[in-house]
Formats: sequence, structure tokens, C-alpha cells
Amino acid sequence: MNKLVSIYPGTFDPVTNGHLDVIERASGLFEKVIVTIAVNQNKKPMFSESERKDMLINVTSHLKNVEVDFFEGLLVKYAEEKKAGVILRGLRAISDFEYEFQLANMNRVLAPNVESLFLTPAEQYSYISSTIVREVAALGGDVSNFVHPLVAKTLKKYATQ
Repeated sequence: MNKLVSIYPGTFDPVTNGHLDVIERASGLFEKVIVTIAVNQNKKPMFSESERKDMLINVTSHLKNVEVDFFEGLLVKYAEEKKAGVILRGLRAISDFEYEFQLANMNRVLAPNVESLFLTPAEQYSYISSTIVREVAALGGDVSNFVHPLVAKTLKKYATQ
């Protein structure tokens, strides 16, 4: 495993400024950051996989060491396939920690060579979640403080359909 390659998984439905903050800081810590969209057939995201990938590629285009991909199945297997030594997880609040702590311990048992690293977003983004952003947008609210302008435009398009 390569400790200089990291995986940042998520559904990114949509990518928020909190996600982007974590990605930008991770790009300064690692040679390569693979932002990977989790594909889960049991979830019904607002945006398709290709829409989420396009949004992520566009909002991270200024970061030359960031790659966007998809994965399905066990995250640690994907990390091993990509030869990534680190899984990045974002923590917004204490409530995130308990679940993420359990995942990190399970991942350590399944793949001892892959480390979990927690990053917190800047405090101005600590309350933002994709779910809340989708709800505000669906109700006609202004989400421009929470997402990249491209994402806000895409959300507005969906809200008016």
C-alpha cells in the first residue's frame, strides 16, 4: 500500500463546500487523492452517478493530484485495488464520530495495511450536509453559501423541474 495515495469516499449527492474543503486540504497532504463515489443500489440519490462525477471533476479541476472515480462493494477492497494506503473520512460533529470510529475499526481488521484518517471541515462548513442542501434547494432556498456555483446552478435546475 502507498501511504501517499488516499481515497476519499462518499455519495456526494451533491458535493458541498465541506467536501471540497476536505478535498483541497487532502490534496496538500497526499501525492494523490482519489475522490470516489459510492454506488449503492439500495439508495436513491438525487443525481446520477455521471452527474455527481461531472460535478466533482468540475469543482476539483484546479487540483492536479485529484482523481474522481466510482466504487461499488467493500471500500477496503477498492483501496487495495487502487494501492491506496489511506482512507479519508470527514467528521462534522461528535455524532459522526461514533459511526466513523466503528467503520475505521472494521476496516482495520479487514485491511490492516490501510489506515483511516479523519479530517474535519473548516468550521464555517461544519453544519453542511448534502441532505440539508438538497432540502433547502428543493424548497427554493439559496444554497450558494453551501456549494460551488456550478452545483448551485445544477440544484436550481432540479428544483424547478
